[in-house]
Amino acid sequence: MEAEGRADADLPPISKAPFKAIDIGTGAGFPGLPVAIVQPTWAVTLLDSTRKKMTFLDHVLATMGLTNAMTLAERVEQVGRQKHQRQAYDLAFIRAVATATVCAEYALPLLNIGGRAVLYRGQWTTDEMTALEGAAAQLGGAIETVESFITPLTHSVRHCIILKKVAPTPTAFPRAVGVPTQNPL
Repeated sequence: MEAEGRADADLPPISKAPFKAIDIGTGAGFPGLPVAIVQPTWAVTLLDSTRKKMTFLDHVLATMGLTNAMTLAERVEQVGRQKHQRQAYDLAFIRAVATATVCAEYALPLLNIGGRAVLYRGQWTTDEMTALEGAAAQLGGAIETVESFITPLTHSVRHCIILKKVAPTPTAFPRAVGVPTQNPL
């Protein structure tokens, strides 16, 4: 099986300690688990709404002795409304979760000003770019970079979109569970 992300993807420079990252919709722990392994000074949160997946990852973390990562079994829409989680992270990873505009609504409320969200996508169209630009602006973010690359095994085109948090996200976001996917920005 071919990994969706790039092993050589640039990670942002660390300008303060502790550096906090969140993997939204982590599933089996990718990319959050490898990030926790290669960045032992980072505090990494693995977020997924499926308790069974988080129980598995708790076991993996304990077995590997990784103390810089923790799991959180909740809906991202609920986490993004919790005062201690809003603007708490420097970096968010989100892949294969929803459309890009929904991913922005999930990630940007969790980031501090200057933080970045890394969205992994397959095909990327100008319509998606336009929609994401508008949604990001509403959420206090902006598109910083769009990079395309070819996967080594299948030679498929993938895209890495980096959003930068430039202003506080209005308190109305993220909207209630299910609303972002039913009525995207």
